[in-house]
Amino acid sequence: MTSMSRARVARRIAAGAAYGGGGVGLVGAAAVGLVLTEMRLARRHVNNGATGRVPLADGVYGSGYGRSGEPPLRLAMLGDSTAAGQGVHRAGQTPGALLASGLAAVAERPVSLHNVALPGATSDDLDRQVALVVAAPLAAPDICVIMIGANDVTRRIPPTRSVRHLSAAVRRLRAAGTEVVVGTCPDLGTIEPVRQPLRWLARRASRQLAAAQTIGSVEQGGRTVSLGDLLGPEFAANPRELFGPDHYHPSAEGYATAAMAVLPTLCAALGLWPAGEEGPDASRREGFLPVARAAAEAASEAGTEVAAAMPTGPRGPWALLKRRRRRRVRETEPAAPSRTRP
Repeated sequence: MTSMSRARVARRIAAGAAYGGGGVGLVGAAAVGLVLTEMRLARRHVNNGATGRVPLADGVYGSGYGRSGEPPLRLAMLGDSTAAGQGVHRAGQTPGALLASGLAAVAERPVSLHNVALPGATSDDLDRQVALVVAAPLAAPDICVIMIGANDVTRRIPPTRSVRHLSAAVRRLRAAGTEVVVGTCPDLGTIEPVRQPLRWLARRASRQLAAAQTIGSVEQGGRTVSLGDLLGPEFAANPRELFGPDHYHPSAEGYATAAMAVLPTLCAALGLWPAGEEGPDASRREGFLPVARAAAEAASEAGTEVAAAMPTGPRGPWALLKRRRRRRVRETEPAAPSRTRP
């Protein structure tokens, strides 16, 4: 499927979500029986290796940066098991803790983490999760990271419905004054228990949903980062190192890889990234594109950021596509965080 074809599919899904359309299928109807059978086998294998326990990582990170009278930045994590950090044993290994530690170091300011992500959640649960973070006794978070979509694909939730719930969540958070970064649906085609031909179908479905998520999120004022690397080619090449013991959720190093892909966008959304790096760099094939085209390209290349640029253009809204530089995980993974409970 060409980039233009992927862009048309993503735009159709996003339009269906915006205007209440029906279910635009991610895979052909003839494949549904095969998908269900294979996914049941994969899920049984995954569940046999999973504990279901998620370390509690809520707290204040970087407390040593505290200044008199300056409150911590407030970071909230929303989404499914990948946002919660299922598959690791220590709080400091979860993506929320890694992002809070990294953000504190860049901002030189403490960061208070509140994680309401729920393992097994689909996009339908985002309304409840948003209510938890905006209805808290304190003010709304300064920034939220949403990681969602994998369960929508495996449970065959219509992508229009998934994107509708995600768009509503981004819109509600932005209305509360919160910056939003969405880690789009990871590539499910590399999960070890999943076999062909489901691998190809899962990859196609994941990328279609990721592109549609990007359109819906950016049009509501959020930014997105493609998380294909979370379960992508890099993980397929090193499954023992980058997958956790259940062969489905990432290991500690896998979560660090994903967190370091999201951290630059997190900082940029808060105005903490060097201003000279915010424009497009032609040498890295960055630039302004129609939002559907940018979404399709981002879904095919992990670590790619998409942010709103112009509300109108020759072909509708335009976005800025960026490929921010990332160092290797071992060069960027933070040391054990200084954390205190709020």
